[in-house]
Amino acid sequence: MLDDFLVRAVLASVAIALAAAPLGCFVVWRRMAYFGDATAHAAILGVALALALSISISLGVLLTALAMGLGVAAIAGPSAGLGIGGAGLDARGAARPAADTLLGVFSHGALALGLVATALVPGRQRDLSAFLFGDILAVGRADLAVIWGGGALIIALIAWRWNRLLTATLHGDLARAAGVDPGREQLVLVVALAGLVAVALKLVGVLLITAMLIIPAAAARPLARSPEAMAFMAAALGCIASLGGLAVAFMLDTPAGPTVVAVATLLFALTQALGRILPTGLAR
Repeated sequence: MLDDFLVRAVLASVAIALAAAPLGCFVVWRRMAYFGDATAHAAILGVALALALSISISLGVLLTALAMGLGVAAIAGPSAGLGIGGAGLDARGAARPAADTLLGVFSHGALALGLVATALVPGRQRDLSAFLFGDILAVGRADLAVIWGGGALIIALIAWRWNRLLTATLHGDLARAAGVDPGREQLVLVVALAGLVAVALKLVGVLLITAMLIIPAAAARPLARSPEAMAFMAAALGCIASLGGLAVAFMLDTPAGPTVVAVATLLFALTQALGRILPTGLAR
């Protein structure tokens, strides 16, 4: 059965949808869209590293995405995980960029540096479109094992830390009073994001990874009554978007990755409309 490329594409896209759903909820709650972009865009630097050192692409992407996530979190400070925070003054009284400005610089700078670095790798010139936009239909058996194994680890990590992550997301001071370190929980999210980028790169590409994190979770938010319900709804909507996108791409002969994201966007528009009719979702 696994010799059928379309079956492998379906299995891989479902695995990514399931892994991205709970993580995407925290990205939405914490307003980490730019943080996710910076981590995902660093994947191209990981591709260049892997080509230069002749190591696994997934390993190179994982190491680089993890380094970028940790670096951005350290430089931008606690507000980096929230994607908010105005400009201020540093210890010497000099103007300090806002957190979202720093994240924007890191996000686009990492992508540009990765493209330049990949072009400079001697003897390894190659088309990067698959890394930028994904190539779901080219997923092989080994890729499928990496995707399902990595996805399972991400789901297990988020499930293990769920209550602590939720407490740290709701209120930092409340979390500290309960013995939860918000900084540690942010590091857990950084590790999970890096892992998702590494396993999802071949499916949806660097430019669409953050979309698959955010859109299903944002689509589930107007209809969910609890954080747990939102995570399950996000997983369901992500699977529907994946299967529907693959079906549309097969019928219309369109790029699979972008088509999946387009279907997810349509689902988002639908749930937003339903949320206005049935105001039962989590508060925006």
